Formats: sequence, C-alpha cells, structure tokens
Amino acid sequence: MESDDDMHDANDVESLDDDFYSGETEEAPMDYYNDYDDDADDYFDDADDSDRIESRRPEQNFTILKESDIQQRQEDDITRVATVLSISRVAASILLRHYNWSVSKVHDAWFADEDRVRKTVGLLERPVVQHSNPREITCGICFETYPRTKIQTATCGHPYCFTCWAGYISTSINDGPGCLMLRCPDPSCGAAVDQDMINLLAPDEDKEKYGRYLLRSYIEDNKKTKWCPAPGCEYAVNFDAGSGNYDVSCLCSYSFCWNCTEEAHRPVDCGTVSKWILKNSAESENMNWILANSKPCPKCKRPIEKNQGCMHMTCTPPCKFEFCWLCLGAWSDHGERTGGFYACNRYEAAKQEGVYDETERRREMAKNSLERYTHYYERWASNQSSRQKALADLHQMQTVHIEKLSDTQCQPESQLKFITEAWLQIVECRRVLKWTYAYGYYLPEHEHAKKQFFEYLQGEAESGLERLHQCAEKELQLFLNSDGPSKEL
Repeated sequence: MESDDDMHDANDVESLDDDFYSGETEEAPMDYYNDYDDDADDYFDDADDSDRIESRRPEQNFTILKESDIQQRQEDDITRVATVLSISRVAASILLRHYNWSVSKVHDAWFADEDRVRKTVGLLERPVVQHSNPREITCGICFETYPRTKIQTATCGHPYCFTCWAGYISTSINDGPGCLMLRCPDPSCGAAVDQDMINLLAPDEDKEKYGRYLLRSYIEDNKKTKWCPAPGCEYAVNFDAGSGNYDVSCLCSYSFCWNCTEEAHRPVDCGTVSKWILKNSAESENMNWILANSKPCPKCKRPIEKNQGCMHMTCTPPCKFEFCWLCLGAWSDHGERTGGFYACNRYEAAKQEGVYDETERRREMAKNSLERYTHYYERWASNQSSRQKALADLHQMQTVHIEKLSDTQCQPESQLKFITEAWLQIVECRRVLKWTYAYGYYLPEHEHAKKQFFEYLQGEAESGLERLHQCAEKELQLFLNSDGPSKEL
C-alpha cells in the first residue's frame, strides 16, 4: 500500500493537531464565532492579534438553497440570457439546459457561432416545412386531416394534431427527465419542443412533473450545486471551490463532504473514507473470520466452527463425518493412544515435522488481520454511537433543559449559551475522532514515527473530549437537579 495514495503527509498531521486543540471546524460558522469576533477588541488591544484571530476564522464557502431560492436563481439566469441574446425566455431555457445552466458557456458559444448553436439545440429561425393548404392539414402521426386550428407545430413546421402531440409529450414526460430535451416527433428533425408547447398541450399532472424535472435539472446538471444527501432533505447546496475545505453543513443539520457526498470526514481524505466504508460493507471480513475461526470438514469441505472444548468434531447432516479438530483425521483412528478427547499426538508429531506450517501461518495472519480491523472498527463505531447520543442530548438541551436551567439558576438563556456551544463542540469532536480510527487503520506499519505521533495526538484528543463530555453529561446534571441557583455554575 503506497502511503502517498491513501494517507496525508506530515502537514496533514499537523493540521490534525490544530483541529484537536483549536476547536475549529470547516463547517458553517456557528454563532459563537461571530460573538467572539464582535468582542475581540475587548480582550486584545493589539491590532495584530485581532487580525490574526480574524484570519483564523473559517469562512463559509457554500450557500444552502431552498426551493424558492432555486426557482429564483433559475429565473434570474433565464432572464439574463434572454436579455443579452435578445431571444425568448423558453429559448433561453433550452440553451441553458444544453449548457448545464452555465450562463457564461451559453454566451461564449452563442457569440462564437450562433448558427451552429441554434442547430445543435434545435432553435430554428424559420420553418423547414411549408403548407400549401393552410385551412386543412394532415397530421404526421395519425394521418387524419384536421382544420388548421386543430394542428400544432414546433418551430420546424411539422404538423401534428393536438391528440398526437399530447400523447407524445405525456409519454416523454413519464419516461423521465429526458423530456427536458424533447425534439420534434419527426425522426429526421431536431427542432426543440419548448415549454410553451408543454404548457399548452400537457395535462396538469404532466406539467407539474415537467416543472419538477426542470427545477431538479438546475441542481443536478450544474457542477456548482448538489442536493443534500440526507434522507428526506429537499435543500440544495451551491459550493464555491478554491478554499480546499469540502465540509458542508445543511440546514437540516446534516454535515457532508462536497467532494464525495459521504458524511463529513475531516481530517481523513475521501479515498480513505471510500476504502473504509467499502471494507465495512464487504464480505472480506466475513471470510477472514471464517479462515481464522473455522476449519473445513475433511470430507465435504464445509467450514466448521469449534464451539465445544474437546477435539472430537461431527459435521452437520447429511455429512455427519467425525474427525479430529487438530489433525483433521478420521476420529475412528483416534482414542486414548492418540491423546484422548483434548489432545492429539498425531497433530503434535506432524506439527514438529512442519506439515501444518503454511495452514497455521495463514490462519494466524487472518486472525491478526481480523483482530486489528476489529480494534479500529469497534472504536470507530463507538464514537459514532456516542455522537448520535450527543446529538440527542444537544436537542434535549436546546428544547427542554436550557429553559429549566435558566429558571433554576435565575440567569437569562443568553448567559447559558456556552452549554449549547459545548454540546456542539462535543458532536463535532466525536465526528473528527471517529474518522481518525479509519485514518489510523490505513497508516503504513513501517512509518513508526508517524504512527506514534498520530496515536499520541489521538490519545490526547480522546482524553480531552472524554473530560468535556463527562462534564456536559454528568456534572451539569447536578445543576439541573438543584432546587435553586448555584454560584459554581
């Protein structure tokens, strides 16, 4: 395993040190950052110190978008393109969808070669089909003749009756988001079917679906925006790249990595997280467990786990083969002369001759690998469960306990804000500490100095976090249960 593929360099470890002790996060700035900066001059008279504090304040490089915000941005982009290019709004919408809602790309392509762009997206300047009899026209799908008022055409001029248009549009919309790039039904024609045609001929249910597809395309086709991956969340995120910070905190309280859309995992890189999640869900550890804790039946080769004390094993039906756990020989050849039920002279003799060396070596390696993985996974999962518990406690504090504490201690809730901040810090630190175990699992064994330094930092961080968590969880309970104000708070 190459260390530069999966691990951070020394600077990353130094940043880990800063993370553990500074309490900073790369997620959305919380209120206490603002409060701290507002009062900075009260604590620091030196302007240089104040500037240094300001420079360490994390900047929010993302914007959370509600549905109304998405619609407004979409409408603004359409209006801007329509105004600059002097085209209709539906034509501007078609152009933007083709260029993934990038206004600058639309402008660049249009002014470079307008004719080519029109041909590519299907915005024809004049019809390609002329009708000799303007009163009665034959539908190009059902071949029935209709009055001109019952016929509708796209910009190309290919005529189709209302019924055929409605069926064509409805089928396309029900097939999925591909309807946003709908073209004329004529196989040889590439003229675009715009939203005005959809609104005119589609039923209300299909128009609503089309509108949803159009709204979602603004997020899903745009490289700068993504939906929050939390289940049931309908917020989107607009991300400004460049700072190197990929942590995003949605309004639904879910934090995730913009780069890989997994939950926020700083200070661990996305590649390590991907491998760790895959390992947790893969069958590799099951196979390691089977190899380390079972042996194949000598007859049917099914893996057998030894769950009793003696060496006499009986395979499950229909095999029912009886054999010795140590040497895997038939039990009929065993007895008092071979060591009885709890030993095997044949195995000991064969082991001295090196017969079982390779098998035992493989089993020992599998066992060590399993134990090492279990060590890191248990601590990773433990911090995850502790974080979930801390989130529940934070919610309880914000909704119930803080008001009770304010009444009991005769202090305004604003003066007790530090308690909520402590719980927020616990939640964030649990997340960071959880992912340090995934990072530690993939640290190369031969990099002893780096591994020792990392484990020292990890131990110090865990020790400090446990003290803070205990203070918030147990010591605070004394003040919640008290009948009157306490000077110790």
